[in-house]
Amino acid sequence: MHTLRELIDIALKEDIGPGDITTDAIVDPAMTGKGMMTAKESFILSGLDVAAQVFTRLDPEIRVTSDFRDGDAVSRGVEIMRVNGKLRALLCGERTALNFLQRLSGIATLVNRFVQAAGDTPCRLVDTRKTTPAWRILEKQAVRAGGGGNHRMGLYDGVLIKDNHIAVAGGITNAVRCVRKAVSHLVKIEVEAATLSEVREAVACEADVIMLDNMDLAGIKAAKRIIGHRALVEVSGGVNLDNIQALAGAGVDIVSVGAFTHAARSVDISMAIEDASP
Repeated sequence: MHTLRELIDIALKEDIGPGDITTDAIVDPAMTGKGMMTAKESFILSGLDVAAQVFTRLDPEIRVTSDFRDGDAVSRGVEIMRVNGKLRALLCGERTALNFLQRLSGIATLVNRFVQAAGDTPCRLVDTRKTTPAWRILEKQAVRAGGGGNHRMGLYDGVLIKDNHIAVAGGITNAVRCVRKAVSHLVKIEVEAATLSEVREAVACEADVIMLDNMDLAGIKAAKRIIGHRALVEVSGGVNLDNIQALAGAGVDIVSVGAFTHAARSVDISMAIEDASP
């Protein structure tokens, strides 16, 4: 898994390469100035730390300040970050910092819309593994900033027996048996079920969590009656802003939403340079 520093370095190398030929031609190395990042629309903020680290990675003497924290709602026209230091570093880091900040704030904003649409319910809305390659930690942080929760981080930190596992194992019962032999008794086992028959089998296997995959509302309610309180109930598949309230209000414990990360639109943020001086 990439560290944050490695991810920033990859992004900067991708953009700058051997050097910013435009900035190097125009800006004297001694010139300093101030960069002002401004919200061009209203959104939920996420990614402040990584955006700040983009600039300090280019020049450790750069000073970054903000009156906000991740998870804050910001309004159009508000100044969200100030960056002071060498102009070459400000200009070289501008696009990379904005890419992080715009993408992560876009995720937090979409998640917040789902949370608001779900209404007042104890059901927890969580993300999936449908994330941008190498950005998973950041995007899952953005989900939390928007008011959502995280599902497993990867294949290594949670058991989820999906349809292909079931097919290979020859059924839910054998798949659960194989997993129980391999993992600690402290690890919970989640099983995906697409039919009520599979729900019954997962209950019989004493699965800790049963994921109802692409079931309609009637099927979810029927499955919930079968499961009772013997397992946590998760709903997944086809979740959107139009149906989230009904799904979250169906008495289930968790709704996982792939759209949090794969369908989020980057928000609009700009950076302007002021007070340039030799």
